[in-house]
This record gives sequence, C-alpha cells and structure tokens, in this order.
Amino acid sequence: MSNQTDAYLFFNGTCAEAMRFYEKTLGGKIEMMMTHDRMPVPPGAPKPPPESAKLVMHARLAIDGRALMASDWMGGEQPYPGMHGFSLSLVYPTLDQAKKVFAALAEGGTVTMPLQKTFWVEIFGMLVDRYGTPWMVNGGAPAL
Repeated sequence: MSNQTDAYLFFNGTCAEAMRFYEKTLGGKIEMMMTHDRMPVPPGAPKPPPESAKLVMHARLAIDGRALMASDWMGGEQPYPGMHGFSLSLVYPTLDQAKKVFAALAEGGTVTMPLQKTFWVEIFGMLVDRYGTPWMVNGGAPAL
C-alpha cells in the first residue's frame, strides 16, 4: 500500500470559481463539487443556514493521479483566516509549460518571486493567485 499526501484548501466563498480555474489552468478534471444545498442531511440533523446554500461543501480536482481538494470556509463565528504557512508546488519538465502556468496563475494575483534561474532547476518562481493560494512553480531540467 502506498501513502500519498494531497492538499485541502479553504476559500472565502470562491471555491467553485477557483476550482474551475485550476481545472482549466492545471489540466485536471473536477470529479466532485457539492454545495451545501445538495448535501444529504440525516434526519434530525440541523440544515445548513440559507446563506451557505451555494457555498462549496467539498470539491475534488484530479490532476495526474493526485487530488486537490477544497471547500468554502464554514468557520461559524470564526472569520476566514486566509491561506498561510504553505505553498502548493508545481514541477514541469519544460520551461514553456512552467511559464504558461505561472503566467495564468499570476494573472490577477501577486508575484512574490518572478520566474528565474536557480541552482536546483532551470526556472523557479512564486506567487499568490487571485484566490489567495500560494504557489511555487519549477520548470525545466534539474540542475546538476
């Protein structure tokens, strides 16, 4: 049995839009996206509040045998904390692939380190996309 770790992101009401963007940009396939109003509620359990009806309860995007999962923040009285303390890392075998994905993710976001040559790979850059997700993009051949 093999073990793998996949990421789970929380968005502030933009989960559906973000996951559709990632599906297109990263070449994945959304396998599930369920909003709170479509969620089965066991008898006697409280129903989600009406204002959360169209928020995403769970989404799963398959990308090259891995999963990127997400939902909208439902912290109740706790405000949305944002995304901190991590980055999602992408590795592409060609410079063109890395540059294309980096540019798409950077549109409307903030580049924190432009794509540049590094000692471990031909190009590397970092950004936070328009949805608040931090990314690191590696491209090209590993440095020897």
